[in-house]
Amino acid sequence: MSIDDQPSPPAAPESARPDVVPAEPVTMRSSRSSATPRQPRPRGGGTLALALLLALIAVAASGYIGWRQWQQEQGGVADSASLARLQQRTEALQASVDTLTDERGSLDKRLGDAATVNRSLREELLGQAERTRNLEDAVAKLSEKSLSGHDATLLDETESLLRMAAERYTLFHDAQGAAAAYALADQTLAAVNDGAYSGLRQSIAAEREALAKSQPATQASALQQLTDLRGKIATLPLKPLDTQDATQATDTWSRVRHALASVITIQRDNGAPLAVADARFARELAELDLAHAQAALLAYDAGSYAAALQRVDEALANQFDGNAATVQQARSSLKQLASALPALAPVQLGEALTELRNMRAVHVLQPAISSSSAKPADGAQP
Repeated sequence: MSIDDQPSPPAAPESARPDVVPAEPVTMRSSRSSATPRQPRPRGGGTLALALLLALIAVAASGYIGWRQWQQEQGGVADSASLARLQQRTEALQASVDTLTDERGSLDKRLGDAATVNRSLREELLGQAERTRNLEDAVAKLSEKSLSGHDATLLDETESLLRMAAERYTLFHDAQGAAAAYALADQTLAAVNDGAYSGLRQSIAAEREALAKSQPATQASALQQLTDLRGKIATLPLKPLDTQDATQATDTWSRVRHALASVITIQRDNGAPLAVADARFARELAELDLAHAQAALLAYDAGSYAAALQRVDEALANQFDGNAATVQQARSSLKQLASALPALAPVQLGEALTELRNMRAVHVLQPAISSSSAKPADGAQP
């Protein structure tokens, strides 16, 4: 391959050439100078390539522009569809807002109507409260009139029964009769229409229960034993006489004492038996003491009851035969009867009566206070 057949490098422009040109060997320069002169290369191929390159660039640019326009057209269509959807949604929202506005207007109207109704109801409620107050005043006046008539009579009767029960227990110690009077007072007070007196019934019940507890549990049996003992007094033997019978006087001294008995009589004053003529007097005294014990037991008088039984026991010990079985049995019965009436403290009565009087005094003062407080109010009104 010769040097001419090798491709020569493209000629660089003048400005691009370097200032320093490498020195070629002398042999090469001589050979080139001896060869044919170099012909300039034709420049038509570079122009064609450049034209083709420009054409390709134009085609690519036009394709890119067309593709971009197509994309823009597709985006415009999508934007139009989105805009249409947004417009529809906007119209729907506008319709909803219009509906809500109408509903709000109707709701405001209803609230206004409800406020008007509430105002009227409040006025009616105030009127009802005023009428209720007037009705209560009328009922109070009626209750006062009822209290001044029917209830006042019942309260007077209750007070009389309580006072009667207290006096009966104080004078006669009759706890049973006082308890019966308290029961009648409780029944009478239950018929009173005023409920303020309901607490008074508890006080009456407490005093009645105290009276019931003060009564002996064996009163009936004790009374029966006293009655039987009074019947046995007539059969109890007295102490034997100090003188012996005439049939028993066999010795000389006995006959002398029997002979002198009609002239001189010797008797003992301390514990000596009574004469046969005075035996009835001793028995009657014992029976009277037993009757006194019965009366004291009925009156719940423990002192008198114990004193009467003590006198009967002393009479049996001094004037009756202590060795007789009937006398000993009578004295043992007296000891049992001594415990029939327990020695309890007397019941304190009168609290219920005092409470009743205080309550009645308060009820009497209440109308006067209310009338005096109502007069300035009435005078202050125009």
